[in-house]
Formats: sequence, C-alpha cells, structure tokens
Amino acid sequence: MANGFDDLFRQLATINEEIVSLNAELVLQAERLKILEEDRGEGAGGGSAGAGEGGEEEERVAGAPVRWDDLVPAERVALWREFVVWVIWMADRYGITNDQIPRQCWWQHGAVVEELTALWTSHQSAYALSEDAGSAPYLWQDALARAIERIGRLWVGTCRNGQHRDRHREQWDGDEKYLAAILATVPAPPEGGGEDGDSADPAGEEPGDDDTPPDSE
Repeated sequence: MANGFDDLFRQLATINEEIVSLNAELVLQAERLKILEEDRGEGAGGGSAGAGEGGEEEERVAGAPVRWDDLVPAERVALWREFVVWVIWMADRYGITNDQIPRQCWWQHGAVVEELTALWTSHQSAYALSEDAGSAPYLWQDALARAIERIGRLWVGTCRNGQHRDRHREQWDGDEKYLAAILATVPAPPEGGGEDGDSADPAGEEPGDDDTPPDSE
C-alpha cells in the first residue's frame, strides 16, 4: 500500500541519479581543463604528464606526430588520456553521429584511431601560436570534414547500429609463406636498357659519324 513517503523516495532517487551524472561530467570537465592549462602553461613545449623525471627528458612539442607503437608505456598512457578527452570533446562539438564514428567502439578500429590521432595533433598545431595562425584553423576544418567522411565510408564497417563487429579480412602480417612469395618476385629491369637505362651504339661510333672519307687535296 502506497504511503505519503513514496513520492518523496522517488524524488530522492531521481536527485541522486542527477548528482551521479553531474559528478561524472565534472570529472570529465576537470580533465579537459587540466589539459588546457598544461598546454597554455608550457607553450610550444607542452609535454605529456609522463615525459621524464626532473625535466631531464625532452618535452613533447604540441602538435608533434604520435606513433602509438613507438611510445614507452608511461608516455602512451599519458597521451592516450589526452587523446581520448580530445576525441570526446570533438565529437560533441561537431555533433558526430554513429554513422560517422561509432561511439561504442571507435577505439577498436586501428584505422579510426590513426585518423583521429592525426586530426588531434594537427588540431594542436593549427591552433598553436604561429605565423600561419590565420589560415591553419580553416584548413583544419577542411581536413576534419574529409577525415570524418573517410572514416564513415571506409573504416567502421557495419558498426553503425550500436554494436561492434570486426571486419572480415585476412591478416597480412605473420604469414611467412606469403612474405617469401612476394620477396621472390623481384622487379626485372626495363627491357633494352643497360644499368643506366641508355642503349649503346653497336658500332661504338659517336653520333653523326659516317663512312665517307675526307676530301683529298
């Protein structure tokens, strides 16, 4: 049997859910603010949180290319955090939909990660203080549009329905027979040419020579 406290309990439960959601949003905003403060405070030499101890290692320049496989574990963790926060900001700022980048699994697509990483570092570079600061942001907007179109058309497969599905493909790396077969097909030199690509005169004569003897006086 319902009593006068049921409505109050429901209201308290709703308020509690809103508080949890607000706390999560505050944590995300705090992460974004921290990254912005680090970038502004360090200027062009903005480094990652894991870049060395005591300033002995060279700090990462804002906008420098990132190759995830080449990073040491501490730097990979630090840069991944910055990268993910930026992707979330970019997706909300530009109204990215699931048809363009699948929210539930974009990080599981290697090509998508590479596309977004390039967009992230180029965004840092475009909005850094430089002599080309006027046109660089506009050029970045154009690159963003082309990259988003390419991601949705080429890289995400059938993940647009809210569920991740691996694309069906054969693995290239790790097949030794496949590699050996390709390495054995060394391209042949072009026909009719020597090492330098020029054909030699069969008689060994200079161009313009003929067999007519000179006139005798």
